[in-house]
Amino acid sequence: MQDGKPYRLNVGIALFSPDGRVLVARRIGDDGPETVTESCRWQMPQGGIDPGEDRDAAARRELWEETGVTSVAGLGWTSRPLRYDFPPYVGPPHRLSVFRGQEQVWRAMRFAGDEAEIDVTATRNGAPPEFDAWRWERLDRVADLVVPFRREVYGAVAREFARFAVPGGGAAAGQGV
Repeated sequence: MQDGKPYRLNVGIALFSPDGRVLVARRIGDDGPETVTESCRWQMPQGGIDPGEDRDAAARRELWEETGVTSVAGLGWTSRPLRYDFPPYVGPPHRLSVFRGQEQVWRAMRFAGDEAEIDVTATRNGAPPEFDAWRWERLDRVADLVVPFRREVYGAVAREFARFAVPGGGAAAGQGV
């Protein structure tokens, strides 16, 4: 912890399609210290882990809140937590401005449903949508699509989850961890 600010505990989700691509969604706009620009508005689902919440429950909740997806099979976790710092922020008070950045564990999951299940524009749990579009993308390309301060983390996720980025890679439905 530097500057007296802690890292926010967070979970990220790499949701793999049956053909080995991952779901990315386009941010609607800025969220306090997480400033986005037109060229880097895409990201994988992620969100905070509530106090006392199990990390797998947090990953499933965040995935549902941000995408509507519940039809998944677990594939694996990153081997260690990954951190990024927020860029300098001089805007109005914001819920994330009390944090230095985020410490994330990443969950790989295989999508096992119909694409009609995916809806990034709905309001769930009273939170407005963060995204306005989604698509399947090659895992090795996602670091180029995200805001610069997250690229190192996305690169590490891509290296650790590369084995799932092939058709049928990793566990089959119902056989994940």
